Amino acid sequence: MTAPTLFDLFRPRRLARAATAFALGFAASQSDLAAVGGTLAEVRERGMLRCGVDTGLAGFAEEQDGEWRGFEVDLCHAYAAAFLGDADAVDFVPLTTAERFEALSDGRADILLRNTSWTFARDAQRDVTFVGTYYYDGQGFLTPRDLGVASARELDGARICVMPATTTALNLDDYAATYGLSFEEVLVDTPQEGLQAYSEGQCEAFTNDVSSLAGLRRSLDGPEDHVILPDVISKEPLGPVVRASDPDFAEAARWVLFALIAAEEYGLTASNAAAQAQDARNPEVLRLLGAEDEIGAALGLSPDFAMKAIEARGNYGEIFERHLGTGSALGLRRGLNAQWTRGGLLYAPPFR
Repeated sequence: MTAPTLFDLFRPRRLARAATAFALGFAASQSDLAAVGGTLAEVRERGMLRCGVDTGLAGFAEEQDGEWRGFEVDLCHAYAAAFLGDADAVDFVPLTTAERFEALSDGRADILLRNTSWTFARDAQRDVTFVGTYYYDGQGFLTPRDLGVASARELDGARICVMPATTTALNLDDYAATYGLSFEEVLVDTPQEGLQAYSEGQCEAFTNDVSSLAGLRRSLDGPEDHVILPDVISKEPLGPVVRASDPDFAEAARWVLFALIAAEEYGLTASNAAAQAQDARNPEVLRLLGAEDEIGAALGLSPDFAMKAIEARGNYGEIFERHLGTGSALGLRRGLNAQWTRGGLLYAPPFR
């Protein structure tokens, strides 16, 4: 293995790790990397990555016949592959909205992959770190088609099913204040409870993230009899969340996500990543896949961490299309979640 480059040393908090690496002859074996400590070492000692996921959200995370499926589920597999070299070394921890941050804090989950919006209050006031955005969402409204409503502004005086103590509830209050509307809030603890209350006629509309509403509508009798209104009343950047007490783990999690996004941009898939590590001519692709410079060492990861993550369940686009895209049951268009080269917001910093 080559000696560390300046890339390995360019951040102050990496200096101690770099010194240890020199003393060990910079041998990047799993045992050496685990010696760095922190969450990554705990995960490796346990041999399992604990991912906090939704209790059941179509397209994102739901358990069917004892097997977890969904967009966020596949992200967990990718993280396990990058951190442990085994995409199946995962433990899914279903969490309600109310308990998700506590579960992260007390160690029941190593990382939240649970449709959690990145907001100022959460970032500044909670002991957590948002490491990126994997889905750009927004809050909308589900209503019966025969209600004849074309806009959320026509819901003045209506009963709205909403989960309390969430950004969803706060956004609803802001929307009402902005347009001088009055809503009667019907409080529900989970999206499933909200859908149940809505289907029983306890509320005229159910408000949640548009992606969530699209998945929930599938389970209604006669989904075509219900519409998601065109109004999107908030920005909901959903992303992985880790404990703020371990910035090194946050950084590793951030660059695994970037690797999946960059892989789509460069045409790297689950089926061709290994071949591209040998045949690619683009230096950045070779760096990304660990064929040059071995940049994973700066994160406490193996040189081929990105390739393992990509091979686990595919690049970002493959995962999106499988669970959320136009060919899936949800039938969502990429929109803001398209690559920056195609008019979206997905963008990975350079791997150099």
